[in-house]
Amino acid sequence: MSKRIPKLQRQEKLQEILSENPFITDDDLAQEFGCSVQTIRLDRLELGIPELRERVKKVAQINHAKVRSIADKEIIGELIELELGKKAVSVLQITSEMVADKTKICRGHHIFSQANMLAMALIDADAVLTGSARIRYRRPVYLNEKLVATAIFARRHSNKHLIKVVSKVGAEEVFVGKFIMVSR
Repeated sequence: MSKRIPKLQRQEKLQEILSENPFITDDDLAQEFGCSVQTIRLDRLELGIPELRERVKKVAQINHAKVRSIADKEIIGELIELELGKKAVSVLQITSEMVADKTKICRGHHIFSQANMLAMALIDADAVLTGSARIRYRRPVYLNEKLVATAIFARRHSNKHLIKVVSKVGAEEVFVGKFIMVSR
């Protein structure tokens, strides 16, 4: 049985953890501190820290403001991280509108769109087009799965940018794309 952490000490540590990783769940925090989820919720409420959904939304809004190449509404999923010219991450929750009725498998154009738009968002330019894409679907993505796409800037030659995007469900790689983006 773990020793109980005093409330003030727990709240300080809670703030520290959430500033480093705003996407950690209340369940994970409760396990970390060896307390109930309700205790974590009460601590967050007392400290004025919003729930996970609101924290993700806030980070997404900040990152959307950095994007020059595409409009907010064109980004597929929630943009949770963006370092222009380096790295971008988005999360897409697969809903019933995105899957085939019979198989409940996500249609490929949703997966591709998330990756393609993330690659575009990574380029710090007023206009960006997809020059070419080499893609591989590793396994089907199903209803209610959470698709996390990570775009990494590989290299640039003149106005052409090579971007690699890897999409995962949990730790499993489900899609890989290499995009050549052309900027103006």
